[in-house]
Amino acid sequence: MICYKYFYLTLVLLLFSSCEQKKSSEAVIGKNTTDEKNISAPSIVILGTAQDAGSPQIGCNKSCCSHLFNNANIKRHVVSLGVLDTENNKTYLFEATPDIGAQIEILTHLKGDKSNTLVDGIFITHAHIGHYTGLMFLGKEATNTDKIPTYTMPRIKSFFENNGPWSQLVKNKNIILHTIENETPVQLSNTLEVTPFLVPHRDEFSETVGYKIKGPNKTALFIPDIDKWKKWDEDIIEEIKKVDYAFLDATFYDGDEINNRDMSQIPHPFVIESLKKFEKLSFQERNKIIFIHFNHTNPLLNPESMESNSVLEKGFRIARKLDKFKL
Repeated sequence: MICYKYFYLTLVLLLFSSCEQKKSSEAVIGKNTTDEKNISAPSIVILGTAQDAGSPQIGCNKSCCSHLFNNANIKRHVVSLGVLDTENNKTYLFEATPDIGAQIEILTHLKGDKSNTLVDGIFITHAHIGHYTGLMFLGKEATNTDKIPTYTMPRIKSFFENNGPWSQLVKNKNIILHTIENETPVQLSNTLEVTPFLVPHRDEFSETVGYKIKGPNKTALFIPDIDKWKKWDEDIIEEIKKVDYAFLDATFYDGDEINNRDMSQIPHPFVIESLKKFEKLSFQERNKIIFIHFNHTNPLLNPESMESNSVLEKGFRIARKLDKFKL
């Protein structure tokens, strides 16, 4: 009789534990949904934080990816910012990633008005796969959009016009290309301004730019891709001091992540290098820095990692999907 009591008690405890784990799992997943209040002020929202090939990444059987392939509830998106111009009921997308469908849906939901389920403009930084290939979903095989304003520098504009399938988007007027110029502001409204600026990077098919996004009250720097800070003509520390937020390239935490590639060919600033470079900034200045654009191997993708905790303890921030920043 005692054995049966222990058996039933154990069974009840197991069922209770299972339910609690399920609730906990749902709570975590819930943080990555769009079930949030509409945004009421001009804002930036993080729509993705991963490097071009995403996380998990194709062909990766390391611990950083293996468990993600088997968990359909975990969906990390490729790096992108959304801007909500609530004063004019418009939305803008920075980068057209392979996750563009889900990312535009997030923006539409947060705007709270589904009269336009697309966006009012797209800004592209450069011609690497995670930053422009989402444009393919604007073509006739998918949404067949009508004249989406797409802001590009001269070289990438030429790339789109003269190479398929992008040239078909131009020909069919799914997108309308607007040429932008280095350090020349694009005035989107009375209170929203975007300025591109050239940065050094691997420019096989296009130049590479970052963007300064100026809202009614605050300004942000967006540099998802750049080579080592010392290769840039500008002083990143001085540029940080001019803005309220600085979303900066954090592709690799250190040089030990990739053991099958020549790191000199992908010379992003390592996070540990950036931490060293910015260590003398005041806490207020360090807190402006929000690391983004993480390779699938980067431990900063995991909020519970020792490296994530260390970065936060030093006063810096780490971009997470659905984070919001008032402009």
